Amino acid sequence: MVARRARSRDTAAMPSHVLPPSSSFTHAGRTIAYRAYGEGARTVVLTHGLLMDGRMYTALAPTLAARGFRVITVDMLGHGESARVTDMTAHSMPAYGADVIALLDHLGVAQAVVGGTSLGANVALEAAAAAPDRVRALFLEMPVLENGLAGAAALFVPLALALRISQRSMQTVAAIARRIPRTHFLVDIVLDFARRDPATSLAILDGLTFGRTAPPADQRRALPHPALVVGHPRDPIHPFSDAEGTARELVRGRLVSASSMYEWRLRPARLDTELCEFLREVWTEPQPVAGVLAAAGA
Repeated sequence: MVARRARSRDTAAMPSHVLPPSSSFTHAGRTIAYRAYGEGARTVVLTHGLLMDGRMYTALAPTLAARGFRVITVDMLGHGESARVTDMTAHSMPAYGADVIALLDHLGVAQAVVGGTSLGANVALEAAAAAPDRVRALFLEMPVLENGLAGAAALFVPLALALRISQRSMQTVAAIARRIPRTHFLVDIVLDFARRDPATSLAILDGLTFGRTAPPADQRRALPHPALVVGHPRDPIHPFSDAEGTARELVRGRLVSASSMYEWRLRPARLDTELCEFLREVWTEPQPVAGVLAAAGA
């Protein structure tokens, strides 16, 4: 059951790096925050990376909105302006995927392209597996599957240990980071990480560590959606082989290779164009949506 509580209306396309007002709704008794860029029926939902938030798309979201898409950036539970839940059992990939479908219900959107980066890519897969008729297509940047688990563990297990034994020190770091003004959106991504509540971060890491990483391979292979998969060569946390394997196992997967981990953040024009062309294709292609509107109002 989704309780509607919007704090603001959707906004028209805004200048790059200017945040629109935040809105929110309640799902399963917890507040989920989001921001809306642009207008129209062609909706794109973007989900962020682990321990980040929707502001990581401060550059991409207005770019897509300026090209005619309505873009929704969501803060997953425990991230950004969404509820800070310290119960690790609330944090799982299926639960995050269900929050995305609840967001579509809240917005009254029958179908959307759902995509994301790293954790967000896996959340998009979960949403598609849970409610395939609600997802028009998938955009997956740096998905983390079997080949990326070792690298992710090498980074996040020590972080979880540090959070567990040094919460007071981490709280001090967070308090200092919150006093630093926002400047460039790339710097802000780092500062947003430092500003996080340590107890919530620990709950997220614990919950995701002991849960599944993504839908099982047989479920992924059954997904009928067009999918644009972007991989980064020489990325130790998100092996290119995971992106390559995802594109291969999805029935309608298309692989695009970034020139580096930083191309989309520092020289975004080529990948912006790839994504925009993909979005135009999938919104031009007719797709049946029988029963979707009834499901959205359930």
